[in-house]
Amino acid sequence: MSAKIENVVIVGTGCAGLTAAIYTGRANLQPLVIEGVLPGGQLTTTSEVENFPGFPEGIDGYQLMQNLRKQAEKFGTRYESGSVQGLDTTAWPYTLKLADREIKAKTVIVATGASPRMTGIPGEKELFGGKGVTTCATCDGAFYRKMDVVVIGGGDSAAEEALFLTRFANKVYLVHRRDSLRASKIMAERATSHPKIQCVWDSVPVSIEGVAEGAVSGLKVKNVKTGTESVLPVKGVFVAIGHVPNTKAFSPPLEVDTNGYFKPSHGSQIQTNVPGVYVAGDCADHHYRQAITAAGMGCQAAIEAERWLAEKGA
Repeated sequence: MSAKIENVVIVGTGCAGLTAAIYTGRANLQPLVIEGVLPGGQLTTTSEVENFPGFPEGIDGYQLMQNLRKQAEKFGTRYESGSVQGLDTTAWPYTLKLADREIKAKTVIVATGASPRMTGIPGEKELFGGKGVTTCATCDGAFYRKMDVVVIGGGDSAAEEALFLTRFANKVYLVHRRDSLRASKIMAERATSHPKIQCVWDSVPVSIEGVAEGAVSGLKVKNVKTGTESVLPVKGVFVAIGHVPNTKAFSPPLEVDTNGYFKPSHGSQIQTNVPGVYVAGDCADHHYRQAITAAGMGCQAAIEAERWLAEKGA
């Protein structure tokens, strides 16, 4: 274990983590960022981002994250590879436990994000990210103007995605394994009554067509009652079966809700039940899940960490 005690350790390199690094770096705190298995986060799998402020022509998701990384590095941010397996807050400074080492930190910002839950069907992985398979209608819906698309799922998220897509698509198929949606009554009524949404009941996805061509051309579905298979002729497949927050390594000591997302304390978005430990981004936000909101939370966490250290005279 290194004898050095870090001022700020940030876990995660998505929009939340890198924004926190920019702010703490400019505050001369020399933040250390721990990069996990997907440096740059989910945006690195997105071909074009059109809704991040300041880029009127849009920007490649990977390039956006590289820009943020360089900006943070400019202000003294350091990076180390590793996967955090635990956090010990029984004594301060706190201890982050990695597979091959431990890191002492006065403050910790956890920005580990969330992983979209995928179906695992053939074609999904091959066509994910710019080829027609996505997990975010708000991010990618505008790319499917006047096209037919499909949403897989039956909860509130699926209903919301389908309704949002009606702004752009000609038709939105909504595939669900049951004969009614799991969504709240009001969301279910809005989705099922919308003229652009066609519900495909009692059906499960089998495979995504178009791998050879490098672009989605359809979704094969199977009726669970009759066994009949058919292909929905779509250009976009939106998977909306939930997300898995990357919080397991930190809970306990950090509190999480029933879905595994960090539970903020003290009426704040980013403060936790442990003083000096903050959370930011999709690991704590299951409502918005946008790059810009994650960046905003990263900013908040950084400012709070800076103030907390100042109050402790650390």
